[in-house]
Amino acid sequence: MAELRPIAPAFVVPGPSGVAVRDRLKHLTPEDDTVLRLVGAHLGALASADLKTRCADGLGHCTDSWAARKRELTGLSSARWAGAITKASHDQWALARRCQADHIRDLQAAIATITRRLSLPIGKKGTRKEPGGYRSAQEWFAKSRRLHLLQDRLKRLRADQQAGRVRVVRGGKRLLNTRHHLDAAGLTTDEWRQRWEAERWFLAADGESGKRYGNETIRITPDGEVSIRLPAPLAHLANVPHGRYVLASRVRFAHRGSEWADRIEANRAVAYRIHLDVARGRWYITASWQIPAAPTVPLSVALAAGVIGVDTNADHLAAWRLDVHGNPIGNPRRFHFDLSGTAEHRDAQVRHALTRLLHWARACGVKAIAIEDLDFQAEKSREKHGRRKRFRQLISGMPTSKLRARLISMADQSGIAIIAVDPAYTSKWGAQHWQKPLTTTKRTTTRHDAAAVAIGRRAQGHPIRRRTAPPPAHQSDGQGHRTVQARAETRGREGPRPRIPGPRTRSAGAGRGANAGDQNAQHRSERSAEHAQPMFRP
Repeated sequence: MAELRPIAPAFVVPGPSGVAVRDRLKHLTPEDDTVLRLVGAHLGALASADLKTRCADGLGHCTDSWAARKRELTGLSSARWAGAITKASHDQWALARRCQADHIRDLQAAIATITRRLSLPIGKKGTRKEPGGYRSAQEWFAKSRRLHLLQDRLKRLRADQQAGRVRVVRGGKRLLNTRHHLDAAGLTTDEWRQRWEAERWFLAADGESGKRYGNETIRITPDGEVSIRLPAPLAHLANVPHGRYVLASRVRFAHRGSEWADRIEANRAVAYRIHLDVARGRWYITASWQIPAAPTVPLSVALAAGVIGVDTNADHLAAWRLDVHGNPIGNPRRFHFDLSGTAEHRDAQVRHALTRLLHWARACGVKAIAIEDLDFQAEKSREKHGRRKRFRQLISGMPTSKLRARLISMADQSGIAIIAVDPAYTSKWGAQHWQKPLTTTKRTTTRHDAAAVAIGRRAQGHPIRRRTAPPPAHQSDGQGHRTVQARAETRGREGPRPRIPGPRTRSAGAGRGANAGDQNAQHRSERSAEHAQPMFRP
């Protein structure tokens, strides 16, 4: 019998630690558009040069070199612009280092898998935990060549890691590669060039508490007036004193606008980023700030009104509501989304599906949603799944991290707790114990619906299987209560069933008479009515 891996306990996911809201800069004049393009291009060139310097420093970076870079940029922009640029370069280098370490771990795992399979005889069958040998001599030869390729790649990456070298592309590697496939992307050279330049612009400023409206570089007043501190070479473009340029557009954040207004009126830090959507020809501004983490509610409090179990799939969310005893209520719900198309379309699809899920949870009065704690970062390699290319594409296309982050943020505003459960065996055991019993002539229960029930029961601490084993000795309840649907302390669990309205027969059915709830009146073994002492009158 195969050994099952241990199941991690369920836990309530902490709330978000930051907020980001966005609004469109409408009614910009041609002068406003020109100034934004000039400022973004100038600061973007400075950011590219600073990132190059930071990458050249490698592991030899220190506070003195950081201060030297900032002093050099201050004369070409301003002190605050220089601070924002150097901080962004440092964060980009640190992110590249983390990605480099993850790539090294993936290569090490792939090399270990190939080495082990090459050492096995050709055609040897594997087990559930370990794959067997390769199927043919041709595959063995191809994998031996791939092993040398991965080893060379790992050697280069380790040399880069030790030297502090990273590979960074300002503007994005994906957009850079699109330059070689313009026909497939449906873009012309000029259209690609416009997108490439816009992605490399720099129009972002960190907030600073204690300063006017929380940001001295990009400032937004409570009435929505947007002003930018111009860099020194572009100071002649200012239309107000002190080297600032005021845009004709007025900003009003519809989402969390009151929170944003409270922060800027209290002069608390708010970071802003201005960016251009080249495809639409629209300018947007994003405001972000940190919030204190909300206190996590206890698991028992979150589950007091039941739970909604959610099974995440590549094209839909399968959800089912469970009561406090783990029993499915009503019919399953499916919230579909389409992940084809642009990134904006995929993001909108995920957000729309989560919105419908949260609306249904509020309508049901449920205060908790259980979801699997999925992480496919270490499970997508071709060496892990072999020829199952469609399966690799399936798990690669599932937006697990984006869906989880958005669900946590949106549920926090709705007062709904998110419970993360271990995803082990939920689909298999859910289909085994719940798919057939929940299928009726009017309802088709899928494997994903049954998995949602299993996820909800695991969050509640109930076993996934529906019933315990039958009593070993006889058919009575001498060995204990037969089901696990209600706990022993639940009141009324041994009581009579409720009467079903409507005249079915003229006489009371079995178990529906006057003595239905009196256990002593029933002819059952080991009851007090059977074993009571007879009373004799003198």
